[in-house]
Amino acid sequence: MVQSAAKPGQKVPASAVSAGALGPPGQRAWQEGVCALCPSPPVGPPVSPVSSCPVGPPRIPLDLSSLNVSFRPRKPLLPSRLNEDLDRRPGSLNIEIVTPSETSPSLVNCRQLLVRPGHREVGATRLGNEVRRHPQHRVPGSPLTKESVNSSLAFRVGHVTSVGLRVLVVMIAPVAGTTSHCHSRAKWGLPENKDEVVNAYLFPSSSILWSMDHGERSSPPWSISIIGLSKLSIGQREVTVQKGRLYRAEGYPISIGCNVTGHQGPSMQHFQWSVYLPSTPTREVQIISTKDDTFSYAMYAQRVRSGDIYVERLQGNSVLLHISKLQAQDAGEYECHTPNTDGKYFGSYSAKTNLTVIPDTLSATMRPQTLSKEEGEPLELTCEASKATAQHTHLSVTWYLMKEGGGSHDTKIISLSREFILLPGPSYEERFAAGDVRLDKLGVATFRLSIGSLQPSDQGKLFCEATEWIQDPDETWTWITKKQTDQTTLRIQLAVKDFEVSITVEGTPTKGKPVELACLVVGSGRDPQLQGLWFLNGIEIAHIDAGGVLDLKKDYKDRASQGQLQVAKLSPKTFSLKIFSLGPEDEGDYSCAVAEVVRSQTGSWQVLQRKRSAASRVQLREPAARSVVVSTKQPSVWEGEALTLLCQAGGAESPLSVSWWHLPQDPAQAQAKLVAGMGQDGIVQLDANSEGPSYHGNRRLEKVDWATFQLEITSTAVTDSGVYECRVSEGTLHGARDQHWTHRISVTVKSLKSGLQVSLMSRQPQVKLTGTFDLSCVAGASYSDLELPLTVTWQFQPAGSQAFHQLVRVTHNGTIEWGDILSQFQKKTKVSRSSFYSQLLIHEATEGEAGVYQCKVEVYDRSTLRTNGPARASATSHPLRIAVTLPESKLKVNSSSQVQELSIGSNTHIECSVLSRSTGNLQLAITWDFSPIFSNTSWIRVLEMDQTNVVKYGNEFHTPRRKQKFHMERVSQDSFQLHILSVEDSDRGRYRCAVEEWLLSASGTWQKLGAKTSGPTELKLRPTGSKVHVSKAHWIENATEHEEVGINCSLESSGSSASLYSVTWYRDGGDAGSQMLVQLQYDGLLEYGEEGSRRRLRCDRASPTEFVLKLHRVEMEDAGVYWCQVVEWQLHGSPSKWVSQASDESQRIVLRVLPSDPTFPARICSSPPLLYFLVICPPVLFILLLVSLLSLYWKAKKLSHLSLRAQKDKSLWVGLRGAGGWSTDGKEHQEEDAEGR
Repeated sequence: MVQSAAKPGQKVPASAVSAGALGPPGQRAWQEGVCALCPSPPVGPPVSPVSSCPVGPPRIPLDLSSLNVSFRPRKPLLPSRLNEDLDRRPGSLNIEIVTPSETSPSLVNCRQLLVRPGHREVGATRLGNEVRRHPQHRVPGSPLTKESVNSSLAFRVGHVTSVGLRVLVVMIAPVAGTTSHCHSRAKWGLPENKDEVVNAYLFPSSSILWSMDHGERSSPPWSISIIGLSKLSIGQREVTVQKGRLYRAEGYPISIGCNVTGHQGPSMQHFQWSVYLPSTPTREVQIISTKDDTFSYAMYAQRVRSGDIYVERLQGNSVLLHISKLQAQDAGEYECHTPNTDGKYFGSYSAKTNLTVIPDTLSATMRPQTLSKEEGEPLELTCEASKATAQHTHLSVTWYLMKEGGGSHDTKIISLSREFILLPGPSYEERFAAGDVRLDKLGVATFRLSIGSLQPSDQGKLFCEATEWIQDPDETWTWITKKQTDQTTLRIQLAVKDFEVSITVEGTPTKGKPVELACLVVGSGRDPQLQGLWFLNGIEIAHIDAGGVLDLKKDYKDRASQGQLQVAKLSPKTFSLKIFSLGPEDEGDYSCAVAEVVRSQTGSWQVLQRKRSAASRVQLREPAARSVVVSTKQPSVWEGEALTLLCQAGGAESPLSVSWWHLPQDPAQAQAKLVAGMGQDGIVQLDANSEGPSYHGNRRLEKVDWATFQLEITSTAVTDSGVYECRVSEGTLHGARDQHWTHRISVTVKSLKSGLQVSLMSRQPQVKLTGTFDLSCVAGASYSDLELPLTVTWQFQPAGSQAFHQLVRVTHNGTIEWGDILSQFQKKTKVSRSSFYSQLLIHEATEGEAGVYQCKVEVYDRSTLRTNGPARASATSHPLRIAVTLPESKLKVNSSSQVQELSIGSNTHIECSVLSRSTGNLQLAITWDFSPIFSNTSWIRVLEMDQTNVVKYGNEFHTPRRKQKFHMERVSQDSFQLHILSVEDSDRGRYRCAVEEWLLSASGTWQKLGAKTSGPTELKLRPTGSKVHVSKAHWIENATEHEEVGINCSLESSGSSASLYSVTWYRDGGDAGSQMLVQLQYDGLLEYGEEGSRRRLRCDRASPTEFVLKLHRVEMEDAGVYWCQVVEWQLHGSPSKWVSQASDESQRIVLRVLPSDPTFPARICSSPPLLYFLVICPPVLFILLLVSLLSLYWKAKKLSHLSLRAQKDKSLWVGLRGAGGWSTDGKEHQEEDAEGR
């Protein structure tokens, strides 16, 4: 086998496996290929061997998974070969014999292929260009085909049975110029084995008898060569797709199947469909994939999203590609590809089939019309159906009837199938057999429907449907187009026939007993539509129409609802009135009337004729008295047990009705309730108002003999306690007026819950972390002898929660159901249950298991288990709290103090040793702290390594220079070292380590057990002769808000000329500790503690011995305590580098910030009342001033007007006075005017 080296996910060719030759052609091939495969003695006549192999044809077992055989000629004159392809699917075998077309025409090629499936022989002989078959041995679905291109003969055997299969292949190619013929099977000496398992027999040339002109035997000019005989691996993949070419019509659906076998990996395989269009046959256009939603190309994406193209999965390895509406551009070569899920490529991964989209040429026409016929008349309708498809297709025609109000289903009348077979519909089979329904083909495209005698059921709309069929290469027929014609509306007038009506009475009219009256119709037509009416003493009491709708008068309607009366239509010509319990009001003369009707166009019933029967007299008789006795073997039962009650009646034998009634013990429910009843006909009726189907299945009423009735409650409930009454009567079951006889008995049902108690206990209410604890749930019941099934539910309330959650549930059948919320319990919890005992065992306890536990016990009976009903009783134990505590820590570290004195620039390390520790899954966390000499800060974090070995540096040691200088090393499991490189003056101080023990619980959480701190290690430097002295003057600086202030830091001496100095300014931040403000390094670079302070702070060196910190625009919050630290730096080592020699700090400097004097605008803005006054007062004053001015203007104008009027009056008075006798009157008028004013 040759395996493809393609990578996973890469598409490989359709076949990735090829066969290799085992030997060269000719005699050596026969020796090497056949001699090595001779498992049995030779079969056949002794013939001269071609080689040293045994004489006769060897038998080679054939594995149906793979066989590759090739016949190679000794002379190139006759190049023949046998190509045998075996499908790995059971029951399928393909054999193809191929002869090149360039074979000389003077040669006579004689071949025979013999196939024996089971005990039948199927063969085909080819002589020259003729194909002969054995028709008496044809296998269905296995045709012999001939291809003229390469003069080949292909034969397929299907449906291989368990009897076995033998393949016998014989190829004969005589020498040129000779005469030959095919000999019989007996001459060849072929074996006649019939009962062996599937085998193949390959016969070499030495086993064949050849006849030449002189009758002598000669070897043929060719020999057999076995090129390869191997077995395919079971894991070889093979993809198969529906065989093409397929032809489908445009606008109609298509489904293409694809299947993959021999695959490995998951059973659910993915499929990818692509197409190669005729315009671009080498370009793959992706259509749809079951794996990737974005697989489709743009031209198919919209149709895939709309559902026009989709993939239906039949199985995990089989799908169907559906295209709902084909388009012309859908034609092409379709490929089904399965992505590789195996460890390597082995087999075929895709298969192709061709699809041709043809135009829709089918037509079906019929003239729409409306016909009115009478019942019994004939009918003929014709439709035209034709096609013009270029391919070979068949046509089928079907006639349908769509009834009025018949729903969406059409009734099939008759059809002419694609095989030209007439097939009637289910409703028309009898009429077709009688010749009443026919379908005839007139000419090429005319189809006539004939109905000899119309019936009322034929009324409706008739139409014709034509379907075009094509046969696919796999020999299956598929429809490709369908068309329906216009409809013909058919209306049928019913024929009327005369009839007579009579009435009969069944049963003896006895009081309390049933009686039935039947109304019979004699005559009328076939299947008439009749309605019946019942009369008592000439008054109508019941009416039932042709559609079966019943109408009763009021009194009879109530009796029918109580089951005392029944009116029915037993057959098309029989009506029934049944009274289950006769009473005095039922006496009288009964008669019935029958009317033949037909439904009109408006939907109402139209009466054609009506007949009435003669009257029939019904008179009552009184029944005899009886005795009733009720008994039981168990007057007291437990809940869920069965209860049996017997009711026995005395007196003369006759049909009886019995009903059982229950009177509950609860006084509030004193009304009797029907349990069950049985009528004289043996039909049992249960209470219609009962609890449901489970209630009905729990009650069973049986008739032991004619006078004994048994009521059984298979599973009792507490509510079943009370008094049971048996009522026996000779009338109907619910006849209220019937005479009946009764007897009662008292029954007690004890509750299961009353005798159930549950307790919970534990021997370890407190458990250490990672320890084990158990809980025991004990149930006690006074009915333990019943051996009822129990279900135990363990509940847990976590710490801090207010609700209980289900932890685990052990059902009555031993099934364990875990809760969904508390998943951490499942991996470390063991639960067990016996009859009345359950134990919960929890390993590796953590804080998550600390909380309150309780158990709940549910008791079932066997009837509720069968019906999946609820528990009969349940009880919950008291809650029990379980506390999980941490184990005691045994951590100890070296607490002794140490001192190291070093030279500047040297390297050192500080030890941290763990003397003892706790056992278990523990990890250590190490923290290194530093306390400088010249700082009042207690301890500063250098670095820490947590329990997961993650290292973090402190805030003041987070710079790259500090990280290079300080690092930690774990020397052993219990020993740690802090390394300090190039020790300098700022490194002086005390160092210590803090060790913490952490426990990793089973849930993955860390728990801290304990912590210890080592003794301090003091680091000192040897004197170098350099000293720095900073002025220790203590002074207070006052500054005004929003002004600039400077704080000085002075050296008492300038120091050595080879030294450089750096100064760092600090501010006391209160509870937050000291805060580094700014640092002026020895090389003149400034480093700020906070990036935002760059604009407000500035550090300068005013002189060799003077450093100044300047604060711009001082705020009130800048008040506090400041100080500086000066460090001396000198060059050391080779190569030389700057190393701090000495350092010193100044005294604390107190800065006070005084508030600045506010300006007038500031004062205004700072006083809200003044601000409100200045904003509101001016507008108000302006408005008042404007109002005053307007008032003054109005008054001035009024005075001016009055003055002008007074002047006019004065001038008038002077004029009148000079006119004589008018003076006195004028004065009087002036006085009146003055008074008027």
